[in-house]
Parts: sequence; C-alpha cells; structure tokens
Amino acid sequence: MSALDIRSDDCQLDFLSLGAMVHRLDPGVTPFRRAKSFDIHVSGGEYNVAANLASCFGLKTGMATAMVNNGIGEMIQGRVREMGVKPFYKMYEHDGVRGPNMATVYSDRGQGTRAPVVFYNRANEAAALLKTGDFAWDEIMDGGVKWFHSGGIFAALSETTSAVIADGMKAAKQQGAVTSFDLNYREKLWDSIGGLAAGQKMIRDIVVNVDALFGNEEDLQKGLGIKGPEVEESKSKLDPDTFFDMIDRAVEKFPNVKLVATTLREVHSTNRHTWAAVYWLNGERYVSPTCELDVLDRIGGGDGFASGLIYGLISGCDPEQALRLGWAHGAMLTTFSGDVSMSSLPEVEAFAEGGSARVQR
Repeated sequence: MSALDIRSDDCQLDFLSLGAMVHRLDPGVTPFRRAKSFDIHVSGGEYNVAANLASCFGLKTGMATAMVNNGIGEMIQGRVREMGVKPFYKMYEHDGVRGPNMATVYSDRGQGTRAPVVFYNRANEAAALLKTGDFAWDEIMDGGVKWFHSGGIFAALSETTSAVIADGMKAAKQQGAVTSFDLNYREKLWDSIGGLAAGQKMIRDIVVNVDALFGNEEDLQKGLGIKGPEVEESKSKLDPDTFFDMIDRAVEKFPNVKLVATTLREVHSTNRHTWAAVYWLNGERYVSPTCELDVLDRIGGGDGFASGLIYGLISGCDPEQALRLGWAHGAMLTTFSGDVSMSSLPEVEAFAEGGSARVQR
C-alpha cells in the first residue's frame, strides 16, 4: 500500500499540472549555426508529465498554463489536444510585435562525441506574468483531482510564479490530492530574480506543501539547501548511495515529504548512456535495474520516468513495479524525437518486465 494515500474514487482528473509551455526548435544533429530547417516540439517539464500520462498511460490529465492568442499559441493548443490533455488557460493577447510570447527553446541533438546544445528565448514570456488569482482552483478541481504537479523552472520565471504554485498546491491538498514538485534547479533563472537565497526561500514555501519530490543531488543541495556528502571522484554516477544519504537530511528539514525520486545516468557519449532510477518512499529504498541506452533524443527522459512512476502509484502497483514502469518509460522516451511519449503501455510494461528489442511480430 502506498504511503501517499492516493484517492481511489473516480475523480474528474487523475493528474493536473501547473507550469509553463514552450515550443522547442530541433534541427536534429545539425548545429543551429548551420541549420536550414527544424522540427517543432511542444514541451514544458510539467506539461510533459501530463501528456505522457494521457497518451501512453490513458489517465485523465489537465494542464494549467499561460497561453498567447497568436499562431504559435494556436499550434501549441493543437498539440495539447492531440495528446489528450484537458487545458486550463490564462489567455494573453499578443501585441503583434513584442509579446507576450510563448517561450522558445533551441536544441540540437548532438551526435557521438559532440554534446547537445540548448539555449532559450524566454523574453516577455506569458507564463512569467502569471500571479495568484489567475486560476480558479475550486472550479478547475471541481469533481476531484488525484495528483497535482509543478516544477522549479516555472517557479523561477518571475517573482510571482512560485506563489501561484503554492496556492495551487494548497487547493489540491484541501481536496485530497497528492502533490509533487520537480526541483529542476536552474541557476541562471534564479539569478534574474534574486539568486540562490531568494530561490531557496521560494522553493521552501512551495515544498512545505509537497508530498513527492523529483530531483537529483544538485537539485537537493541547491534547491533545498541540503548539505551534500563528500563524493569520491571515482564513484560511479549510478551508485545510489550518495542520493539516499541526502534523503534523511531533506526529510528532516521537510518532514511532510513522503517520496523522493531521481534518475541515474552515466553518459558515455551523446548517443550511449547507462540508465537507472531510484526512489525513497516513506523510509524504504528502491533501485531499478540498469540498462544501456542508444539515445536518439535525451530531452524529456526524466519527465518520462516521473510519469511512469506516478502512473504506477496511482494505479496501485507495488513500489517496485511502479519504479520499473518509470525506469522503462523514461528509457523508451529517449528513443523518440521530441519531449513527450510515443510509447504504448504494453511496450512499457514489456520492457519493465525484462523485455528486449527483438522485432515484435
């Protein structure tokens, strides 16, 4: 039985995300400075989890976000509909010149010894304008929500967005939802609104309302202000001990947190990774198998892990099986272009149970 006390009744939404949406321009393996064309992927850390849970796992999901009334916004809205996510938009009118805008991410995939390169244009971003009162949480959550999720990138967009998250989480807690937060600490974003100390205060105000945390060792150290252990340079990045050693400190500081999870990845080249995942649930430690990945596009793998784990927990799987579903789905997501899942549930379940890449006939 999960320590998260997940609602078992029939809710209007199994899962609701709050965050910023972006469109990612992807020229494939060609560096942007030489690019002549690109694919457009609709993305966002919080949205990715909602989209994965809807399209692959068949859950009823929703997304609360800012949306701009122009062609880019219309394209993004169309992709949200395709993935089966119910939208809750705060609409903004574009002035035809300067915005507000839907943020743009530029990201080539790299190849072999050449690493991927990612950069952004978040100037005058609509999501950064969101403030408390922009979402009628009582109406959005009418009919029930089982799980509410947000993340650290959205929290760092402006001086008002972290308060939007805290309000949403409080409303979700009042009607019985599990709350989760992906720390996703990004130093450059926090520098623009006060730096490390300001960021840690904003995150602290959010995390006191959180049941489940996603984040790696750096996220725990910088986002939560948790002192990290001395790490031997020779120690494998797949060794979970360092991560688990930090959990007691994090939970001592935030005793409301019942789950902490992360992926473990050792990068041998852009296209060859060793992959695993771990999580801590109410004092118990769980470690996934380890596998070798032939990576097409690494972006979104962590969100893929989170969505598979959340699906397993919502569906009543035992903790070990929930972890395997997250590990398997995150691994499979790296085999697709774009940030959201193209997997089917049977494919994920087969890999989680020890399946192979043999031809499916």
